Amino acid sequence: MNLILGQVQLDTIYNTLKEQLVDVGVQSSILIDTAGNIIASVDNGNNRRDIYSLAALAAANFGAMGSMAKIVGEEEFSLLFHKGEKENIYFSKVNDDFLLINIFDNQISLGFLRLKVTKVVEELLSVLITK
Repeated sequence: MNLILGQVQLDTIYNTLKEQLVDVGVQSSILIDTAGNIIASVDNGNNRRDIYSLAALAAANFGAMGSMAKIVGEEEFSLLFHKGEKENIYFSKVNDDFLLINIFDNQISLGFLRLKVTKVVEELLSVLITK
């Protein structure tokens, strides 16, 4: 899909990620397309990551997981979670074209984040579908 986002849509996406995720403790929230291009990126000001490499690897990781899902008889896995000692990454499929990556520490529970991401995905879909 060739979706062209205007400044109003990009601002809405940025504000949604900031207010709903970063302002409640997520360290970084990144909306990417399935090719690994960054659409929007918001962080808490302490981000020292190479988000471009992260986006490309996340898209590839999600693609690989899609193939694994089919091997085990699933249509897809709509979310991925990687837990580290200090930081965690939660990937969520927004739709067939976009993925949401959230990096968070152990101060936020996965359950809380999943609830917030569910609401954010709904809001993002309303922005991404409206042209």
